[in-house]
Amino acid sequence: MLKEYIRYLKNNPDGHWFKAKLYGWGWTPATWQGFTVLFVYIALIVLFAFTIDETSPPREIAFTFALPVILLTIAVIRICHKKGEKPRWQWGPPKK
Repeated sequence: MLKEYIRYLKNNPDGHWFKAKLYGWGWTPATWQGFTVLFVYIALIVLFAFTIDETSPPREIAFTFALPVILLTIAVIRICHKKGEKPRWQWGPPKK
């Protein structure tokens, strides 16, 4: 199963950063650029999470954590859509 998945990701003649997921709907990183985008996304979310402490009022949490996470998520989805394959529902490797 793992070899099949790796073969699917390596079959990337168009150089997409993200390929359609093998099972389900959405994207999975296929190149180092895709992995870098996801790493930066996660690192920024963790960075914003460190701005919150137990004394933070709810309004401050909304503007220092929730809003940036929503904007980052929208940005990552746009990058995936622009640099990746068209997402589609798949249940296993595509038939030849």
